[in-house]
Amino acid sequence: MMRRMGVAFLLAILTGWQAFGQSGLAFDNSGDSMLNGTYYFREVIWSLDSSSADALALYGTITFSGSGTYTINATEFDYNQGGTSTGTGSGTYTIGAGGFGYLSSPLYGTGVQIRGMVANGVFIGSATEGGFNDIFVAGLIPSPTPTAGSFSGSYQMAYVNFPSPVDGSFYDAQFTLSPNGAGTASTSSMTGNYQEVNQSTGAVSPTPVTQGAATVKYTASNGAFSLAFPTFKANSTSTALMSGQEFLYFSPDGNFVFGGSPTAPDMLIGVKTGGTPPQLTSPLFYNAGVSGQGGDVITYYGSFSLASGNVAVHSRNFSAGLDQAFDTMTAGTAQATAGATYSDPNFNYTIGGGGAYRIGFGLLNTPGIDIALAAPTFSGSGVYLNPTGVVNAGSYAPFTEGISPGELLVLTGTNLAPNATIGTGDIATTATWPTKLNGVQVLIDGIAAPLYYVSAVQIAAIVPYAASQFSFATVQVNNNGSLSKVITEFVTVGTPGVFTNPADGLGYAAALHADYSLITENSPAQPGENISVYLTGLGQVFPPVSDGAPGSSSTLNQTVNTITASIDDPTTGAGTAASVLYAGLAPGYAGLYQVNLTIPLGLTSGDNYLEIDVVNSAGNPTSVAEEALIPIGGGTSTSVSPVRAEVQNGQTYKSSKRWNARPFENRIVVKPVQP
Repeated sequence: MMRRMGVAFLLAILTGWQAFGQSGLAFDNSGDSMLNGTYYFREVIWSLDSSSADALALYGTITFSGSGTYTINATEFDYNQGGTSTGTGSGTYTIGAGGFGYLSSPLYGTGVQIRGMVANGVFIGSATEGGFNDIFVAGLIPSPTPTAGSFSGSYQMAYVNFPSPVDGSFYDAQFTLSPNGAGTASTSSMTGNYQEVNQSTGAVSPTPVTQGAATVKYTASNGAFSLAFPTFKANSTSTALMSGQEFLYFSPDGNFVFGGSPTAPDMLIGVKTGGTPPQLTSPLFYNAGVSGQGGDVITYYGSFSLASGNVAVHSRNFSAGLDQAFDTMTAGTAQATAGATYSDPNFNYTIGGGGAYRIGFGLLNTPGIDIALAAPTFSGSGVYLNPTGVVNAGSYAPFTEGISPGELLVLTGTNLAPNATIGTGDIATTATWPTKLNGVQVLIDGIAAPLYYVSAVQIAAIVPYAASQFSFATVQVNNNGSLSKVITEFVTVGTPGVFTNPADGLGYAAALHADYSLITENSPAQPGENISVYLTGLGQVFPPVSDGAPGSSSTLNQTVNTITASIDDPTTGAGTAASVLYAGLAPGYAGLYQVNLTIPLGLTSGDNYLEIDVVNSAGNPTSVAEEALIPIGGGTSTSVSPVRAEVQNGQTYKSSKRWNARPFENRIVVKPVQP
């Protein structure tokens, strides 16, 4: 188990995107061989630009060379044109050691990358930076190829379709498909959600719909299946939930299926069920999907980590409504015991393949689908840096979140250092953190990163501010001249991660009252109170500081990025804006950011979620962290003391009270736990 540095680290604190290739650096391609052979694939694209709204489906075979190139033989369906065309093509791809990477778009070429992940012979992803919504799935054709006789058992299916890309209306469905191995399959009654958007007013009218059980005929050819669904009207305003021909493809192990219509912009996914009740046992899953939210359409790729039924989720999203990509980091719960199904506020989930797959079906207000694949287990000899083990030290967001300048990271692996060594001995310091400890360095884009501590299995380091120039960064560990392999991480302007207690990125936020006491369930934050929150990943600051230097106590180092905050209701998800008084480096502390905010009035007392957003010049989010809990009291506070560093009425001031830094030996952080 990886030691969570946050609690101990926090207790000590609280007491005392440009184009690829411009950098001249190479994205890690050591995982290219993970894509090798001929795959069936399907990509559905929904372009909702008001001047050129359209929907496309691309499907066929894609053959990966195992060394970075591919060829395709595909059919394209265009909703606006109402017809199909066929053709061949080629492209390139790059997959890192962790199975994470990108491939050039089959439709748009090298100017658009489909970012995604490989596991179990399946690639899932989305072109979030391409300016449109899409979801892409490819599965290695099984050997031996499936036949009509081998298609039997029970599959839980989920489906999403756009009947109208013009006004954004679309729907989803879930059902059980039971083929008999003889060309006939029965379906259960289908349940779905039709989300109609009024083109004049923008009002969204979600409507539950059903479709009766049916008998489906199917045929097999070259390992792919054609299913014929009977016509059925779901209601007076929508077409059938499922009607007509649907193609279906298989993962190599046969436990995951995907496909769609040859003449519709839809996506059909499923997992094989039955046998011993499955359980999500992998600590890391890769996922991708699409969700309709209040008239907007969100497509995404990302990953989530699991620990004792808690889940930390990173998603890289593209929003049609905002017309931009952004990151989200959220927390929740997942099935902790054996069982095929469970739900969260957005999706119903089904687990299949002995826990190797999970599919999601969107609920009434969030119709859509979600695909999750258990990530492989990684290990290596020598100085080994885990390719999925570079994470935010506050939130422990999964590695697909990437990194940002000034972010405090935790790196995990084996043989990373001769033994455990601490840098300055205290985070409250006037000294700049060293870039070498016990002969160990972390090189990010070739720049020696400031180090807090090193050990054989774990390192804490700060991303150099200069590592923000390009779309990705290289990360490597140098243990006294022995080098780890280079891994690559996407770079973004901010990756907000709140330190928590307990230190799993999912506990209570590391936050202080105005009297510098810790906010807890027994001492909650009160409406109207000014509090301080401690986190990492807010990006560049001004005036700038050298890498690893503490924040100035005389000239505050405020964030260049605009930071906003809200308190979000844990039941409804509704957020109430909180005024941000200060965002920047914590004065007198290295490796630490501080946000001072005012708790808004009108909140529900009890545990709420604290959301910290990095926003762009248009006021839209580029990175959102909503994982830390904050307890809110039922009283109000009309007179509060200033917190340690605030900005009010355009003037910056500091209270004279300072934290007392605990001596290092009082920290739990001394001995990292073995992973």
